[in-house]
Amino acid sequence: MTESIDHKRKRLKMRSMRRGIKEMDLILIRYSDLYLATMSEAALDHYDALLSENDQDLYQWCSGQVAPKAEFADVIDHIKQMIETENGVA
Repeated sequence: MTESIDHKRKRLKMRSMRRGIKEMDLILIRYSDLYLATMSEAALDHYDALLSENDQDLYQWCSGQVAPKAEFADVIDHIKQMIETENGVA
């Protein structure tokens, strides 16, 4: 059975909230609040793949400590832009 797009959004919202480290909970829940509802199915699949990565790696990528994997550079850049905008940096 194929997962409906609404079910996928709900599942990704929960995965964004239930991370291994609190910092990623805070970053990804805000990102999911802002963008999940308008993401295409392909973008949701890409975000789903990102959420399968290790939280320590995700945090280092989002904080700019380490360059992200090339396949996730676009979504990590989008997350970093959100962080900068929310913190008044951009």
